[in-house]
Amino acid sequence: MLTSWSVVPTCLPAVLRSCASCPSGRFAASGAFRVNAHHKSLDAWLLVLCAGCGKTAKLTVVERANVRAVSPALLDRLHANDPALVSELLRSPDLLRRNRVRLDWTGAWRLDAPLPPDAPSLRDGGTLDVEVRFAAQVPVRPTRLIALGLGVTGGEVRRLVAAGALVSSSRLTGTLANDFAFTLRGGPPTAVDPADSRST
Repeated sequence: MLTSWSVVPTCLPAVLRSCASCPSGRFAASGAFRVNAHHKSLDAWLLVLCAGCGKTAKLTVVERANVRAVSPALLDRLHANDPALVSELLRSPDLLRRNRVRLDWTGAWRLDAPLPPDAPSLRDGGTLDVEVRFAAQVPVRPTRLIALGLGVTGGEVRRLVAAGALVSSSRLTGTLANDFAFTLRGGPPTAVDPADSRST
């Protein structure tokens, strides 16, 4: 029996970086860009606001680039404060590395985990193959995803892994942010919650 689950962003993640004015360390994207042209050189920043004091900080998007090297389409999106561009850039590993910031996805994603109608019969010895797909690179513990999807505790998932009833070619320890798959043999001994989606 095969089914697919999806990790879906529900809002923009928080940006983790130090604030020059308060100890908060959490910023939210303002949805605005600042573009500065100096002769033939162009700079562009994504503006973020401190959750503690509201102070504005800048994340570098374009730095000292020749104006001709920046595509007109990107420039138009920057000037228009394109919301889709904000989302794209916050998910860009290059932007995060360049600005030495991290993201906090707490409360910013959900797991859509439909289960086949006869999933509870897995307890009688059936097998469930699950493909987990990420709509964005949300770092999360796979054991937590599996627990949410099956409606069981994290401890129960770890017990299933230790017993060889839950197997995957991907590493299930630590965190991951890429598609993976797992197989559940026999199913969890507790009742499976048939809800179609779960949120974090």
